[in-house]
Amino acid sequence: MHTNRVEKVIEGMQKMGLSQLLVSSPASVFYLTGRLIQPGERMLALLVKASGEVCLFANRLFALKGNVDVPLVEFDDTEDCVAVLADRLEDGRIGIDKFWPSQFTIRLMEQRAALRPVVGSAAVDGARLYKDAEEIRFMQESSKKNDETIEAVIAQLYAGMSEMDGADLYLREAALRGASGPSFDPLVCFGANCAEPHHSSDRVTKLCQGDAVIIDVGLVWQDYCSDMTRTVFLGQPTDEQKRVYELVQKANAAGRAAVHPGVPVSEVDRAARKVIEDGGSGPYFIHRTGHGIGLECHEYPDVSRTGNAICKPGMCFSVEPGIYLPGKFGVRVEDLVCVTEDGAITLNSVSRDLRII
Repeated sequence: MHTNRVEKVIEGMQKMGLSQLLVSSPASVFYLTGRLIQPGERMLALLVKASGEVCLFANRLFALKGNVDVPLVEFDDTEDCVAVLADRLEDGRIGIDKFWPSQFTIRLMEQRAALRPVVGSAAVDGARLYKDAEEIRFMQESSKKNDETIEAVIAQLYAGMSEMDGADLYLREAALRGASGPSFDPLVCFGANCAEPHHSSDRVTKLCQGDAVIIDVGLVWQDYCSDMTRTVFLGQPTDEQKRVYELVQKANAAGRAAVHPGVPVSEVDRAARKVIEDGGSGPYFIHRTGHGIGLECHEYPDVSRTGNAICKPGMCFSVEPGIYLPGKFGVRVEDLVCVTEDGAITLNSVSRDLRII
């Protein structure tokens, strides 16, 4: 068990006025215990109390006895798992993970009417927000492998291939570099599909001369995620494509340059967004500038105009402005940054210059 991390969570609980918290996100359980458990439809809960008591509730199917260094309460499919957990809880407020399935939350409320569940994830999110030196090293290594993988993919793009051909190519190249898997389904988009920020790669769309190509990909290395986007062009881009690309490239640079300790993440969003608005394409930048990343690809904070986090050393998040012209094409340039004591480092090194293949 990572005692120092548990202590950070307890500090967060105290700020929220919580004496007990149920942590159920597999990533957060891993963060605190060092054990990754994928429970599927079965109940998993790590009980953390402000007194320092920690206890893991898990199904015997996961064979955790003797394999975790945290007090363990097991149950099987013949038992009421919620009742087993309820017996160890105190009346009053209890923090519940924002992703804990309602089937468990509702049953717990029915069995213990004196409990008052509140969303308590902020206590864990706040601890996970600041990466330690080892976590940052893993994220740097993950990004380096992602850099190498996307370069290999770009080098193998060809006219006539499908978007899924590109996505499959990424998965093969990532596996060759030792990745344990993708941090999300790779997004490889061609032509007009690039105007959909989260277009799912398909086998119908073929790469044609003059197409923009968005490659938004990430892999998992030592349990930590990477995430990066590059936009390239098959053949000579049009003047409009060049103009849009240059705007997004400048917005990415402005967003990254704005990252310093003490700066609200909303100002990072503003710095990137202003470049695109001043360039006349503001209505076509239709998503937030970025998101936190670590054990999961999307973590707190939300780097947007309404984001409330303040940049502090150890925070890692994406800067990914984009412009999307419906029916035509889109451009996105994304990098990960890590806040340092005196600024920030960019975890990706793949060129952001306009690239023709």
